[in-house]
Amino acid sequence: MHIIIGEAEVICTLEGGNEMALFIEVKNLALEFDGVKVLKDINLTINEGEVLGILGRSGSGKTVLMHVLRGVEEYEGISGEVIYHLARCDKCGYVEPPGKVGNQCPSCEKDVLQPFEADFIKLPLHDPSRREITKRIAIMLQRTFALYGDDRVISNVVNSLTEIGVDSEKALSRAVELLEKVELSHRMMHVARDLSGGEKQRVVLARQLVKNPMLLIADEPTGTLDPRTAAVVHDVIEKAVKDYNMTMLITSHWPEVVESLADKAIILEEGSIVKEGSPSEVAEEFMKFACAVEKNSDVAVGDPLIKVDNLVKKYISVSRGVVYAVNDVSFDVKEGEIFGLAGTSGAGKTTTSEVLMGIVQPTSGEVQVRVGDEWIDMKKPGPECRGRAVKYMGILHQEYALYTHRNIIDNLTESIGIDLPYELAVRKAINTLTATGFTEEKAKSILSKMSDEISEGERHRVALAQILMKEPNIVIMDEPTGTMDPFTKKEVTRSILEAREKMGDTFVIVSHDMDFLEEICDRVALMRNGKIVGVGEPAAVLSELTEEERIEAAAET
Repeated sequence: MHIIIGEAEVICTLEGGNEMALFIEVKNLALEFDGVKVLKDINLTINEGEVLGILGRSGSGKTVLMHVLRGVEEYEGISGEVIYHLARCDKCGYVEPPGKVGNQCPSCEKDVLQPFEADFIKLPLHDPSRREITKRIAIMLQRTFALYGDDRVISNVVNSLTEIGVDSEKALSRAVELLEKVELSHRMMHVARDLSGGEKQRVVLARQLVKNPMLLIADEPTGTLDPRTAAVVHDVIEKAVKDYNMTMLITSHWPEVVESLADKAIILEEGSIVKEGSPSEVAEEFMKFACAVEKNSDVAVGDPLIKVDNLVKKYISVSRGVVYAVNDVSFDVKEGEIFGLAGTSGAGKTTTSEVLMGIVQPTSGEVQVRVGDEWIDMKKPGPECRGRAVKYMGILHQEYALYTHRNIIDNLTESIGIDLPYELAVRKAINTLTATGFTEEKAKSILSKMSDEISEGERHRVALAQILMKEPNIVIMDEPTGTMDPFTKKEVTRSILEAREKMGDTFVIVSHDMDFLEEICDRVALMRNGKIVGVGEPAAVLSELTEEERIEAAAET
């Protein structure tokens, strides 16, 4: 297919011999916020019908690049070019991808589509041509489901159709077709808020397909979903891209997603493209440099900070009688150590950690925590006993939550519970964020952002920083990796190691993620049926897992 645009003849030949036109051209794109450069000299071409995969660490600029290409916002401090090569009707302004040049306009049927270029850097936001283009761009975000939560699924899609002028009678049948496209016709009468995360994303996709999009921007569309649900959503997205002959940009922390969906891929690092090539090559390179984690073997581990002797916690159950959640457990945790409590669900590790924090009172046994040179009996309440030790202990729950109505600096300073002069609060926040793995420049740049404006990995580091702002000696983390993708899990690993090295804190990590514990811990205690069956070097202890436990742990991870 030969397309003449201005002086240039643009021909792109894709795999299989199909010629496709140049669709999006990014030249020397740069963007800065408050003096911080978030995009640096980006040069990129995207062909019509092509799927581009974008990989990068949290804060590398992926989401910002996506929003610039979407074109619904104007930015100060932006330079370069973002050129859309299109087919446009001079009569009504309707736009199509460049491969439709020479075709009759499907909107007004009065003219032939002509070559047209639009530069989103130069073209004003209110320009009619720009609005026509952005109407044909669909977007899926990681957490923002953008649904009418109290309405039924079918109503959500019908509303999207009527908003663009589709007759209400036609809208209903069209909505059913779209829900069939995303394999959700069996949920059309459900209330949207009652759907699972994966089902909500498919409704979002159906609502976006209403636009008959020529470009789909998918920014971590399955970042918060478990692998099985994510696979279903990826399959639906892939099918929709083919059925609608869309061009797609997709970011994902699952390298295999980029490998299976993309035609080519790039790596963004600190706002710059550091590699471009085939998805498999780029994904392999990304995992090498982005996920490398080195544990500093020189970190000093001191004398015991926690002592647990013959700990017992039993409950009385009507159906089961006496149940021993923890049964005669003994171990110690040394100062500066990363200590793991491993086991499958019901092994007793969470109850043990709750006893350590003084949340649960033990039935018998001893739990002591050292404060300075004094040992505190955690069984004894009061400000001079358990209350004194708890002041120097922090816990990060699996289901942590940041204040959504507060920016990051407020999230951090309010977590201390005392007022600080603003300059001192900012300085302490930046120091704490850098201790969890942020660069100083990045830490400064996120202070004014809201929690939903940063990535999942960044949110986890901010949540850890909330705990560290209180200057604890001991940090207990309950299932810190949950169902995270491999990359975000590596970010969490790196943040804990950084915090330990820079702050000197002691960590107790409760998890069924055996690979994570083996990588990060100095020692591990393996629990089974309320008892500790082994304590020591992680690889040796975790080798004692039964095959059944390995399968169960893998299913939980």
